[in-house]
Amino acid sequence: MFKKVLIANRGEIALRIIRACRELGLKTVAIYSEADKESLHLRYANECYCVGPAQPEQSYLNIEKIIQTAKNFGCEAIHPGYGFLAQISSFAKACESSEIEFIGPSSGALKKTGSKIGAREIVASVGVPVIPGSTEAVEDEDAVMEVAEKVGYPVLIKAVYGGGGRGMRIANSKSDIRQAMELARLEADFAFGNSKVYVEKLLVKPRHIEFQLLADKKGNIVHLGERDCSIQRRYQKLIEETPSPIMTDELRRTMAEVAIRAAKVVNYTNAGTVEFLVNKEKDFFFLEMNTRLQVEHLITEMVTGVDIVKEQIKIAAGEELAYKQDDLLVRGHAINCRINCEDPCNDFVPCPGTVTRYHAPGGYGIRVDSALYTGYAIPVFYDSLIAKLAAWGVDRSEAIQRMKNALDEYEIAGIETTIPFHKKIINDECFKRGEVDTSFVQERIGDLLAPETIESEKAAALSAVLVAYLTKNKKGLAVIPQRTTRRTSTWRIGRR
Repeated sequence: MFKKVLIANRGEIALRIIRACRELGLKTVAIYSEADKESLHLRYANECYCVGPAQPEQSYLNIEKIIQTAKNFGCEAIHPGYGFLAQISSFAKACESSEIEFIGPSSGALKKTGSKIGAREIVASVGVPVIPGSTEAVEDEDAVMEVAEKVGYPVLIKAVYGGGGRGMRIANSKSDIRQAMELARLEADFAFGNSKVYVEKLLVKPRHIEFQLLADKKGNIVHLGERDCSIQRRYQKLIEETPSPIMTDELRRTMAEVAIRAAKVVNYTNAGTVEFLVNKEKDFFFLEMNTRLQVEHLITEMVTGVDIVKEQIKIAAGEELAYKQDDLLVRGHAINCRINCEDPCNDFVPCPGTVTRYHAPGGYGIRVDSALYTGYAIPVFYDSLIAKLAAWGVDRSEAIQRMKNALDEYEIAGIETTIPFHKKIINDECFKRGEVDTSFVQERIGDLLAPETIESEKAAALSAVLVAYLTKNKKGLAVIPQRTTRRTSTWRIGRR
């Protein structure tokens, strides 16, 4: 086992990894940018080092600086978390060349799965069903048109490299192709430094299902069940749950077997997910491999009792998995809400700022992964994810009720957050019945963002205040206060 690990990340995921290392008796080195000098994870690491300015390319993406820092502090391994360098094969290769263990898959596996086209071709060779589409990058509109005419509209133009829902645009007809292709290329180049795109048939209203895998260096591989990630906005996940409401024992066995087959063909090791789209007929198709720890890993931990981060570290250290597939049981149901510092009433624009009050929810079956605290100033330079709130119950209905209570208890003042939006979804009747797909948020966004109905008691109280105000101002003349120039969110009713 290692003695010291460097965490090449920030915020809540860095804190999560530090806690896992402490449980294993390992010392930790935290890196940070100049913008993150007040980050909570720095308080719990054994040693800390600033790796550069706020801009990610000069700090958290600076491979040479991070490797050198690991050497200077005597670190035997680096955990990349998720995002930043987690899926960059050149970073894993740099670790390998420096004889530092990369806590994740090999650089070879990352290279094979880094290209979505390459990954599709590899998994298809062992019988994994893939979505119909192009077998290579498309260079112009004619190439897109040729594929679209073959598979049928609508089609999805997607970045060859990268993920997280970026570099993806829909073309519903021939006339949409030029703009969709230009936008997909621009976003792909900005986000991933590569503008190559390819084309897939767009599946209408599918479920997004991913299988969590663990694979050691001895060739053993197991799955920890599935997660349903269908609640999304612009291909960004908002809520995940496990097990999936649509899953049957037979479908789970089949999809898990296919997921393991896909992982084996690329010689995958460590933690990762194989992701699928599932249509209404429950036919499933390979989407991609996420070759890292997932944001939503905590709900799988809650239903299986397996600490995925600790398993990652053990696998990287050469340890064999301590259990077989039959040893792994799923108990109960768990739901995860990704809390972002965004304004749901203003097109989800990021709202970083200073947290003036912070109170996390608690109770049986509740887990919060966050690095927030009262007085913390959220930097403007990074992702808007600020917390992961998970609820476990003996069944789905209990998990939903606990999530409702937790969202009601969660207090984050000083900034706008997506907590009110999550409340709307959790209370939605379609969600309660498990009737969701990847278009759920898009189709119901108007209802989900509708102003709150004021209960009769509150309405009566407001009327009394208004009458008193008008009486005081010139014998009941309707003197209306001027509106503030700052847009007031309907979410503020009842918030503390």
